[in-house]
Amino acid sequence: MSENKTVENDASVEEFLNSIASDVRREECRQVLALMREATGIEPKMWGTAIVGFGNYPYKTAAGRTGEWFIVGFSPRKQNLTLYFCPSLIEHGDLLERLGKHTTGVSCLYLKKLADADPAVLREMVLRSAASMAAR
Repeated sequence: MSENKTVENDASVEEFLNSIASDVRREECRQVLALMREATGIEPKMWGTAIVGFGNYPYKTAAGRTGEWFIVGFSPRKQNLTLYFCPSLIEHGDLLERLGKHTTGVSCLYLKKLADADPAVLREMVLRSAASMAAR
């Protein structure tokens, strides 16, 4: 069985953010970093080479694979600013309706621009995810 390549590591979050080529995307990431740090009370860590995550929890898949993943996180992708929520976005349906312009995956929220999203709703999503994972 192959190892998960996206694991928590000691790379510098600040250096990663400074390496983002787009001034706009870099500033958006700094805003999300501040929001997630404040809402969770957790210091960020790098996960793999391009994801900033907050906290961690153990998981086990139906196939028996185990590992650790972060509770909430983000990544500055080329097409979108991607925000990750655990366990999934299913529990955020009411908030997604009020969020603003976005698309979603199972646990990924995709924003073309951070300005398209209501920051109070994003904060509530982070708080809800953190509380949900703490209860597990």
